[in-house]
Amino acid sequence: MTASQVLQEIYAAPDAVRNMLAVNRAELPALARRLRDLQPPAVVTIARGSSDHAATFFKYLCEIKLGIPVASLGPSLATLYHAPLRMEGLASLAISQSGASPDLVALQQAVGEAGGMTIAAVNARGSPLSKASEVSLDLGAGPELSVAATKSFIASATLGATLVANWAEDAELLAALERLPQVLTNAIACDWGAAVDALTDVASLYVVGRGPGLAMAGEAALKLKEMCGLHAEAYSAAELLHGPVALAGPDFPVLVLAGGISDRTPAALASRLAADGVPVYLAGGQAEGVAFLPVAASDHLFTDYIARIASFYVFAEALARRRGFDPDRPPKLKKVTRTF
Repeated sequence: MTASQVLQEIYAAPDAVRNMLAVNRAELPALARRLRDLQPPAVVTIARGSSDHAATFFKYLCEIKLGIPVASLGPSLATLYHAPLRMEGLASLAISQSGASPDLVALQQAVGEAGGMTIAAVNARGSPLSKASEVSLDLGAGPELSVAATKSFIASATLGATLVANWAEDAELLAALERLPQVLTNAIACDWGAAVDALTDVASLYVVGRGPGLAMAGEAALKLKEMCGLHAEAYSAAELLHGPVALAGPDFPVLVLAGGISDRTPAALASRLAADGVPVYLAGGQAEGVAFLPVAASDHLFTDYIARIASFYVFAEALARRRGFDPDRPPKLKKVTRTF
């Protein structure tokens, strides 16, 4: 059977990351120096869909490594409410595969006009979003033909991590990111077939992460809805216990995306849920009573999270086919979503 377009693009993710790192070899350190000089008290992000989950990953890393708060701005501030933004001394990071959605472009322009430093991360050279930004970074993922974003999401998350690593002058994280392409190759080879068998007929599930892992949980839940026709919701491992856990049970399983052994909170939740009779599928970490999914370990917690989503993508493509969906043609969706 011919591999789907989305599976081919998942397989291309390691090369996409290599290319992204190469094409931004000079740009990212230079941008980091500008940001250190600017010393913004806060950063805002502008994105939708998968790109917004990449922005959430950047948010957590920026707050953890730099102590700089990051907030997501809603494009309707510019397109619907025409809000008077006050952005002096701040920076914005807009992330988009196409760089063509008018509402993202409008908000980035509004931020720049309000005095903010505007940065774009796009996979389309010369896109409207690039032109609306003071600095434009190339995701370097190459053409992405499948409707579901995979390699461009991985490139976006890695670019955000690399920007933070340069900004923080974190040599350990920078070295881990250079090794990430091989880790991704290993992650793509991980076999989650047992979870495909178990989740083929379920109607709903939770996807759980914590901190930067929450961004990956959000992306996973989106892909389960988009590709597999499966109702999935993402929650923090802490937030799930504030009410939503009441729905989890024998027919409402939980997929937990954890980092390494040091990522204790998701694993502790996994053990608790399993003890209550909830089917739990754990990727990363250690817990009792759960179904373990094989993972590719990196040597850094942050790159562990990126590896998890690569393994998940292969699983989601297989689950979509098992559930009778065409992973290349999700119903009602197009590659470029033009919202206003």
